[in-house]
Amino acid sequence: MTATAFDLIVIGAGPGGYVCAIRAAQLGLKVACVEREHLGGICLNWGCIPTKAMLRSAEVFHLMHRAAEFGLSVQGAGYDLDRIAQRSRKVAGQLAGGVGHLLKKNKVTVVMGHATLPAPGMVSVRTDTGVQDLTAPAIVVATGARARELPGLEADGDRVWTYRHALVPKRMPKDLLVIGSGAIGIEFASFYNTLGAKTTVVEVMDRILPVEDAEISAFARKQFVKQGMTILEKATVRALERDGSGVTAHIDLGGKVETRRFDTVISAVGIVGNVEGLGLEGLGVKIDRTHVVTDDRCRTGVTGLYAIGDVAGAPWLAHKASHEGVMVAELIAGLHPHPVKPGSIAGCTYCHPQIASVGLTEDKARAAGHNVKVGRFPFIGNGKAIALGEPEGMVKTVFDATTGELLGAHMVGAEVTELIQGYVVGRTLETTEAELIGTVFPHPTLSEMMHESVLDAYGRAIHF
Repeated sequence: MTATAFDLIVIGAGPGGYVCAIRAAQLGLKVACVEREHLGGICLNWGCIPTKAMLRSAEVFHLMHRAAEFGLSVQGAGYDLDRIAQRSRKVAGQLAGGVGHLLKKNKVTVVMGHATLPAPGMVSVRTDTGVQDLTAPAIVVATGARARELPGLEADGDRVWTYRHALVPKRMPKDLLVIGSGAIGIEFASFYNTLGAKTTVVEVMDRILPVEDAEISAFARKQFVKQGMTILEKATVRALERDGSGVTAHIDLGGKVETRRFDTVISAVGIVGNVEGLGLEGLGVKIDRTHVVTDDRCRTGVTGLYAIGDVAGAPWLAHKASHEGVMVAELIAGLHPHPVKPGSIAGCTYCHPQIASVGLTEDKARAAGHNVKVGRFPFIGNGKAIALGEPEGMVKTVFDATTGELLGAHMVGAEVTELIQGYVVGRTLETTEAELIGTVFPHPTLSEMMHESVLDAYGRAIHF
């Protein structure tokens, strides 16, 4: 069978792959996009979007129990876990369908099946009806990643869950153990804890949310404990013993091993890149700890072969993948795009309270040799936060004392995942404190705290 020729073949239709395919098509390239499972990838189907839908249900449930604070009355507040999950799946399905429409609209050829790269410039796709061969001078690997599983802690879908199982739960946990306190672990801990599960979080590092600024992690920890969570730091789950009624976890607490009983465990100990079975090694692609090694323009070192998104390493964020996809499409089309700068990509965690950050933490800024100015502003000093009934939180900014460069911004509190983009724009524009201080923020808004935090770094805070 004669191979079908394209200008570009994208392997994977997640937020990196489908965006890359669409942008390339917009630039006049003939594009094929290969996907083995779901258009939209993990993000739309089993990650970012459905988890946010579930967390929104938990947020509304939490507010229902606070109705009296707002002069309202709610009787018999409850929930239906199956319907929460169904709504989440419906939201995911709607968006995944939208991806298919966008690809069709932009005349991208979609091939459903498992791809391999048998030779440079060639992709062989095993479909339901046979094998289809495609050729192109440029190929982008956007195969994403999956949940990491540690020996002895493997998920079984019954008592031990990954994020996929947690999104379509077969029961409401009563005693829940969450292993790992990164974004995925903390979001599920927050969801199930809000709905009433007695929740324990185990983190091997010395603090939860270890990639965040230490002050933000500490603040969040206090809020989670206040909500009833048990937080175990510098702790390791050594083994899980499963039986018909639950799981006995052997937890190493700094040399002392304790056994604790749970009915459900969620394992959220990181991700591994989907690099197997593609034939990458045979082409000479370098792989480091399950991720494809690339340069700052996502080139693998093999002519015409690129890798973007989670399979290409940290930060493992959908928006990073999308922008890499655009950059690579433009590069292949002959344009001269700027490389994506990881230091200007925001990270967001949608627990309660929300957490968002961009750039360097205070500790990392100091370790990098910066003489820093640090500003802080608490939610309790903001009129909009008090009116919303959300006075718990803070905004923290880190500046280079010599140049005024905004090195990093870190937030915890209501809607900070929406606020953080203001600082992202500031970093992209290479702004200094002078421009931020001179910017007029509308009143009354939560964003005023962003201004006050900058003012505080320079000893000029008005409302604190």
